[in-house]
Amino acid sequence: MTHRLVRGALSGAAATVTMSAVMLAGQQAGLMPAQPPKHIVRGLLPGSKRRPKPGEGVLAALAHLGFGVASGMAFALLSRRPDRRVASGVGYALLIWAVSYEGWAPRLSVLPPIRHDLPTRPAVMAAGHTVYGATLGAVLNLLEPVEQPPVPEETRQKEPRPALSF
Repeated sequence: MTHRLVRGALSGAAATVTMSAVMLAGQQAGLMPAQPPKHIVRGLLPGSKRRPKPGEGVLAALAHLGFGVASGMAFALLSRRPDRRVASGVGYALLIWAVSYEGWAPRLSVLPPIRHDLPTRPAVMAAGHTVYGATLGAVLNLLEPVEQPPVPEETRQKEPRPALSF
């Protein structure tokens, strides 16, 4: 189980990096004003939820990576079918997005629910979570060896005996 958790953590870290690239591209394209992890951290730190706070950028990056790693570990424990990992990873990541952005983030008053947000931020975030899930499943498949069923004794090929030499 420990090896599976480590592979999940590594997969989650890689997936968070690719997702962050999508989010940064969305921000640079003007599709969202700031990164949601920064909004979340800003809202959880003492003081105004609308004013920048010292260190929030670093804390947001660490929190986002930590959440991605923890989610990757959970996925590794839940996912047993390598042939379905990319597709199930995408579904898993979109479920995380929906639960976060329709659930706890609005309840903490750090982001509006998806249905009340700018139309462009949810689109970027859905794309980012799709990339996260696909990367999560693909990297986990690369890191986790596919378990082969044991070959029955009667079907194993016999080792040829060395020829006698004089």
